[in-house]
This record gives sequence, C-alpha cells and structure tokens, in this order.
Amino acid sequence: MPDTTARTASAGHTAWRVLIVDARAEDAQPLAEALRRHGHHVDRARNGYAALETYGETDIDVVLLDLDLPDVDGLQVCRQLSASGHTAVIALTARGAELDVVLGLQAGADDYLVKPCGLRELLARIEAVMRRVQPRTTRRVLSIGALRIDAQLREVRLGGRTVPVTRKEFDLLHLLASRPETVVTREQLLREVWADSWSRRTVDTHVSSLRGKLGSRDWIVTVHGVGFRIGRA
Repeated sequence: MPDTTARTASAGHTAWRVLIVDARAEDAQPLAEALRRHGHHVDRARNGYAALETYGETDIDVVLLDLDLPDVDGLQVCRQLSASGHTAVIALTARGAELDVVLGLQAGADDYLVKPCGLRELLARIEAVMRRVQPRTTRRVLSIGALRIDAQLREVRLGGRTVPVTRKEFDLLHLLASRPETVVTREQLLREVWADSWSRRTVDTHVSSLRGKLGSRDWIVTVHGVGFRIGRA
C-alpha cells in the first residue's frame, strides 16, 4: 500500500507527498524543486479543478494552497480538501490581511503562511502540521473474517498479507467496514470520502478496483438502486 508513514528524507526528517496548488510558475516551480531537494515528493496543480482531480487520484499528505486561483475560489477548494479530514492543508498565499487569514483558517486550513515565505520556516510548518494531523485517526482495527483494516496505520491485510490500496480506496473500504450490516449509499460515499467533488462513476471505479485487489466481489456487496455494504468472501 502507499507508504504514508515514516518515509525518510534528508536531515532525518520525514518525506511527505506534497501538492502545490499555484497558478504562478515563478512561485511554484522553485518551491517544488526546493522541496524535492529535501527529499519530498511533489505534485503541482495550476488551478482549483486540477487540484481536486490530483487529490482524488493521488495519495497526498499535505497541500500547499494559493488562495488566488484562476478558475474557482481558493477558499472553496480549501473547504473541499480539508473536508476529508485526512490531508493537511497549508494556505501559502499573498493574501496577508487579518481577514484573509481568518477566512482561510475558518475554511479549514491547518496553517496560514503569507508569501514570500522562507523555505526553512515552511519546512518547519509542514513538520509541525503533520505532527498534529497524523493522530487524527484513532487506533482501531476492524476485523471481518480474514480481513483486517488498521485505521492508524492505514493498512489493509487479508489472510495475513498486505493489500496495497490507495488513500481513497482505504477510506471507502474503512467506511463500509465501520458500518457492518448497513447499506451506505453512493451519495454518502461521495460526501464522506470525496467531499461531494466527484461523480457516481468514481465510486463504482474504486469499488471495482477494491474487489480486484481483495480477490472477490463478495467483500463489497452491491445493493442495486441504493449503494454498497461490506460483505464477506
């Protein structure tokens, strides 16, 4: 599965997968190169829609979000990204007025930095935010037959072997497993896993992928016209 814990970077720090959301190449490109030199994995999105698409398809640990985006309101993007509860969002923007800071934090940003910002301060802020974000998921292992889902390690094991899953696949599977004997609608899954930012087809695609990785369709049961529930192979 994607390793979201204890990736080693330079100087003994943890390496994170970072998404930079910034339309200005003159700001984003040097920052991406600097973060890569420090051992971090960096993706870039040039607008809000690209940010949400990249976030939905890639395992992102922390988002560095410029609130001045060319297509959608940066505060709305911040709300959607932070709604998942699993990804840190740091506003990194030229908006430095007190009201802007307040609105950014109210939109769900875990921290707020005003450009220009020194790299050492940014790295320190990322590490501090990630220390706060990681404990959000309490230690709990869900067991269904041979299936084990560890919320803290974000690990799925089946019959003792690790099943590699993406971040969204884990969130979907964990949500279903945490509600045994309950049918979860597609609308609920979209709201709780994707923060309403994706289509019904997205749910079906991830369910199909999970069934393939778990080796049986019986682990996720389709309730036609309603949604899905956890099963047992």
